[in-house]
Amino acid sequence: MIKPATLFAAASALMLPAAAFAAPQVNLAPTGPVVELSIYESIEAAPDQATIGAGVTTTEPTATAAMRRNAEEMTKVIARIKALGIAEKDIQTTGIALGPQYDYQNGGPVFRGYQASNRVSVILRKIEDTGPVLDALVEAGATDIGGPNFAIADDTALKEQARKAAVARGAAQARAYAAMLGYADVRVLAVSENIAGSVPFYAAAKAVALEATATPIQPGMVGTDVNLTITYELVGKTAAGTK
Repeated sequence: MIKPATLFAAASALMLPAAAFAAPQVNLAPTGPVVELSIYESIEAAPDQATIGAGVTTTEPTATAAMRRNAEEMTKVIARIKALGIAEKDIQTTGIALGPQYDYQNGGPVFRGYQASNRVSVILRKIEDTGPVLDALVEAGATDIGGPNFAIADDTALKEQARKAAVARGAAQARAYAAMLGYADVRVLAVSENIAGSVPFYAAAKAVALEATATPIQPGMVGTDVNLTITYELVGKTAAGTK
C-alpha cells in the first residue's frame, strides 16, 4: 500500500512538464571578449586516381539514324574501355543528347540534320594508365575527350591531418590575441567545419592525330582542404591588461 506522502509525490511527478525531465544544458555564454577566427588548411599529396570523359557525337539526316549510328559507335568505345581492364562500376553514362542542327545563311536557318551525342565518365585507378587510355579511346572512335580530373580516392587521413593543423593554428592565433589584449588564455565556444575534399588538377585533352608515343600526362599534386570557423572567449584578465 502506497503511503499518502509517496502517492502525492508520484502524482506531482506526473503533472510536471516534460522540460523538467530534459537533460541539463551546458551554458557557454561568454563573460569576456569573443574572437571568431576562420582557419584554412590544405594538405597536398600525389593523386592515386584520375577521371576522364569520353564520348561520341554523330550527325545524320534523321533523328533515328543519328541515334542508331551513335549507339553503334559508342558501343565500340565502351567495349574498348572494358577491354582495357576498367571495371564496369567505374564507367558511368553522364549524358545523352539529340537535337536538330542548323546553319544560318542569308539571315535564315537551314536544316542540316540531327546530332546525337553520348558521353561516359571513366575512373582510372592507375594514374599511369591515363595517357594510353585516352589514346586508345580515340582509336576506338571517341570524338569527345575531357579531363583528366586527378583526385585521391580516400583522403580521410589527409582531412584529419588538415583538421589538426587548422585547430593548432587557430588556438595559437587566439592566444596571441588574448596576450595582446591582456588575457591569460582562451576557451572554445563554437566550431564549424567546411571540408572541400580533394581539389583536382584539370588538364585539357583533344582528339588529335596520335603520335608514336602515348599522350603525356603530368598528375602533379592535389590538395585536401579544411575550413574551420572557431569562436574563442578570452579568459583570465591579467594585471597587465587591467586599466
